Amino acid sequence: MHLELPEKPLKTLGDFLKHYLMIVLSILTALGLEAWIEHAHHTHAAEIGSRQIEAEIRTNLAEVQGSLQQDTEQLQLLDKIRASVVQDLKSHLPDDVVKQHILAQAGDHFDLRMNFPSLRHEAWDVAVANQSASWIEAARMQRYSAAYASQRDALTAMAENTTLLTSGMHLADMVADLQTGEVQPREFLHTVSQMTALQQQAVNGLKTLEKRLDDALAAKPDSV
Repeated sequence: MHLELPEKPLKTLGDFLKHYLMIVLSILTALGLEAWIEHAHHTHAAEIGSRQIEAEIRTNLAEVQGSLQQDTEQLQLLDKIRASVVQDLKSHLPDDVVKQHILAQAGDHFDLRMNFPSLRHEAWDVAVANQSASWIEAARMQRYSAAYASQRDALTAMAENTTLLTSGMHLADMVADLQTGEVQPREFLHTVSQMTALQQQAVNGLKTLEKRLDDALAAKPDSV
């Protein structure tokens, strides 16, 4: 900071105090202006970060809702097939009859068909990296953070479900049996029951994620 020396010698205490006061006021004005500029910069960066994050959350929410609809329809189909097999077995129908009912419902296109959304997080990553996230109002940031944490949890659950699907349920064997018409009713019931449970878990997870994302957007705007 540049300080101007007095043009004339300071002869009295009053002159000294006046000059000193001018220096102090100049310093305070400069510091205040610098603080205002920095605050305006932070406010602007927070607004931009919030808009980008919320746009990304809206996109993810639409993806989740689409996947939820498809997975719910598939769950209803699996549950219907499972209930039919259970009823046939409770009625002590011959295995050949139950087999024909299974083939009529499942056919050669039977699969879990679990649908999962693409969940973006680039806007969140940028806001964290450029520190604009630290300038967003705390309550709003908490909602955003909860939404993205739910996304991570959902991705983890999806990976676990995929592992179960490919290794634990013998789904490929069951599909092959259906294609050759040699399906065994009770084995099929065990597999479709596991698939139904897994699909229900996926639907529940998507519902939870949908609520988290919606909560992040539904609150009244906060000042940033």
